[in-house]
Amino acid sequence: METILIPVLAAFAACAGFAVIYNIHGPGILICALGGSLGWLAYLLAGALWEDIMQTLCASIVIAAYSEIMARVRRCPVTGYLLVAIFPLVPGSGVYHTMEHAVNGDNEAFLDTFLHTLGLAGAIAVGVLLVSSLVRMWGIFRHHTTPKEGRT
Repeated sequence: METILIPVLAAFAACAGFAVIYNIHGPGILICALGGSLGWLAYLLAGALWEDIMQTLCASIVIAAYSEIMARVRRCPVTGYLLVAIFPLVPGSGVYHTMEHAVNGDNEAFLDTFLHTLGLAGAIAVGVLLVSSLVRMWGIFRHHTTPKEGRT
């Protein structure tokens, strides 16, 4: 339990800090921080089933769904919730190590870390795109299936 609780609380604190930096006010800070901690919890729980790229995909799907729900509940844009909550998943160390290997001329390690980092970034993008597309398709489907007033 302790191995999950501390990283989730750290993700909450980090996302709260980023929410302040992005000028999010009031309860939005807590909502964004909760999204980041929820995503990190999903990442950690998915670790029992998959490797890190699939973990990242699962967590990004959870964060994107949470952001879509909170945006509709609060009638705010999805982007603010999504950008702040996704920060714990961003492969910053992978980018750093990729560039470190490139500068040092270690081509094999560069390609290995580059492809892995690209996979992580792609998993984040695919998760967000998948949820966003499903929400958009659901909205279109719901709009076309509701009865129009005045038609017989």
